[in-house]
Amino acid sequence: MNDVIGRVFGFEKEVFPNQRALYSKLATEGQSPKALVISCADSRIVPEQIMQADPGDIFVCRNAGNIVPPFGAQNGGTVASVEFAVMALGITEIIVLGHSDCGAMKGLSGDPAKLVSMPSVAGWLRHGAAARQVVDDSYPELDGDDRVRATAQENVAIQVQHLRTHPAVAAGMARGEISLHGWFVDIKAGQVLALDGQSNRFVPLTDEDKPLPVAVPAQRRLLADVDAVDAPAAA
Repeated sequence: MNDVIGRVFGFEKEVFPNQRALYSKLATEGQSPKALVISCADSRIVPEQIMQADPGDIFVCRNAGNIVPPFGAQNGGTVASVEFAVMALGITEIIVLGHSDCGAMKGLSGDPAKLVSMPSVAGWLRHGAAARQVVDDSYPELDGDDRVRATAQENVAIQVQHLRTHPAVAAGMARGEISLHGWFVDIKAGQVLALDGQSNRFVPLTDEDKPLPVAVPAQRRLLADVDAVDAPAAA
């Protein structure tokens, strides 16, 4: 704990003085983050460091397994954070951030009996059950680290789809304002992969020769063919 407190002192004496103007602006004008990041709570994953973000740049919500419950399935911090980010902060970019060697994904893909002593965790991971089913059906030969990695990546894709069930997100997408992103951090390689909605594969995010891969791009998605409705005849 002394080490943690020492780092707080370091923030007060070194970091804050160098960013005093930024913090003063944020305190006066409030926050206008560019993206909502729904990240795993794993201590090895630090979204602000990965994205080299300054204070006020990104709005971060962390939980075990970077899970987004489908709308109506469970109220809680993640659901409230999504709603607040879109409705109050006007955020239009939402990133689900998963990673390799994820403990939550080990629990999801492994023996359910090992979660008996952690009923809250088991209940939470049910929101990622589809990822396990996909891996069981599509990658039955995988085991060990490969199975965990596949589960983690499929889970990112599943949680991106869960976001689309939230009214605030669905409405923003229908207006062509919100884009959804699925990212995967390979901890050992120090590489970020992004879910490409066109190829349905994870590809390197930093390929400068190609456009940014997006899981679900912002585009107008109104299904009603309102232009085809005949106008009422004049009296």
